[in-house]
Amino acid sequence: MGSLLSATMSKVPKETLYECVNAVLTASAEKKRKFNETVDLQIGLKNYDPQKDKRFSGTVKLKHVPRQKYKVCLLGDQQHCDQAKALGMDCMSADDLKKLNKDKKKVKKLAKKFDAFLASDTLIKQIPRLLGPGLNKAGKFPSLVTHGDNLEQKVEDLKSTIKFQMKKVLCLSVAVGHVAMSEDELVQNVHLAMNFLVSLLKKHWQNVRSLHIKSTMGPVQRLY
Repeated sequence: MGSLLSATMSKVPKETLYECVNAVLTASAEKKRKFNETVDLQIGLKNYDPQKDKRFSGTVKLKHVPRQKYKVCLLGDQQHCDQAKALGMDCMSADDLKKLNKDKKKVKKLAKKFDAFLASDTLIKQIPRLLGPGLNKAGKFPSLVTHGDNLEQKVEDLKSTIKFQMKKVLCLSVAVGHVAMSEDELVQNVHLAMNFLVSLLKKHWQNVRSLHIKSTMGPVQRLY
């Protein structure tokens, strides 16, 4: 087991990780923007053919919520909608969904408006029938929520989860945090995201050409 772990273990020394995160935060503090900049992890791949090799996708839950402005909408039954309203959360009932009439434009607009969706277990099977394939196409098919679940916790989980999805190009970028986070929080998130991504790759670190982190407007810092 030991050797297997070290094979996928991080090739980025802790010092480098702290240095880069520190540089990102410092640059951002020196040039304060009017918004809270997101910190992205950018990954370049090699020895990988998007045409032939299996495209991968995976989700990982980070320790600290990476995105502040992350809007979740609940597609719920009465009980869930009541809970959502009490939490000040956006929600839609089956009737609200029917009003969209499977209109592609309206469904697309709905998918654009929110970052993610939750759906009651009683409603989730009806969603394709009520809305057509729009949410699925947008990559935002709802996550399941039951009456036994803690709604607030579910939303936090969604906010903390990031998704790696291989497209046709050899680079990926994913939000791992924001500049209002502490250095340790960011380091933990970057570390988790990076090692998870590497675990998805067929040849692990041999598929990684480069790793960078940067804030929205800041300079790029090279990790690997």
